Amino acid sequence: MKTLAIELKNIHKSFGKHEVLKGIDLEVEKSDVVAIIGPSGTGKTTLLRCINFLEKPSEGEVTVDGFTVNSRHASKGDILAIRKKTAMVFQNYNLFRNKTALENVMEGLVVVQKKSKKEAKEISISLLERVGLRDKINAYASQLSGGQQQRVGIARALALKPEVILFDEPTSALDAELVNEVLTVIKDVANSGITMIIVTHEINFAQNVANKVVFMDDGRIIEQGTPREVLFYPKEERTQRFLYSINRDFSYEI
Repeated sequence: MKTLAIELKNIHKSFGKHEVLKGIDLEVEKSDVVAIIGPSGTGKTTLLRCINFLEKPSEGEVTVDGFTVNSRHASKGDILAIRKKTAMVFQNYNLFRNKTALENVMEGLVVVQKKSKKEAKEISISLLERVGLRDKINAYASQLSGGQQQRVGIARALALKPEVILFDEPTSALDAELVNEVLTVIKDVANSGITMIIVTHEINFAQNVANKVVFMDDGRIIEQGTPREVLFYPKEERTQRFLYSINRDFSYEI
């Protein structure tokens, strides 16, 4: 019997009259690494933000680690409970500019989890070492490259020991030469067994790291399956056209 980390039922999200998500159903098992791909403007990031209620769904249910919240009746306590089970790594890092790398990672441990500064410091140093930044613990964001800032963001997410880590286009703001250092760290995290959902445009990364790929278009899930199924033998014409548009080596009959 499968154990679900996340279950989404009939998730809708509108901004005014513009409907961005149009009834998303998705199941993510524990330890899954799910890559969400698709064209820009199709609702991928909005879906991610609806999981932890950074955006409140207009309709639908979100279940994380067995805790279910109906979006129409979500209390502040419900939303806090969901957020405690998740952590997010943002596209643009979202580090505190006036804090060092160490202080950025410590923040959630001290403020949210109420750990002592001594314990929080020990945990944070260990995690910064894990992401290859032991020598940067006292550096401020302005002294770090984009790749280093993103790795601090990953360490910050890991510090909270969430059930699920949500990655929103973690490499899209990086120069090309910095992408691999971040992808390597994410791959290491994936290998540790943490459930992950990654919105990404890195198709090769999705192929090599994810065990499930979801293709979205126009606010809907068009196709999902293993990387082999979706990326090499897609059943839907829309998936085929998208993959062909980004890689002409895909020889589909369209």
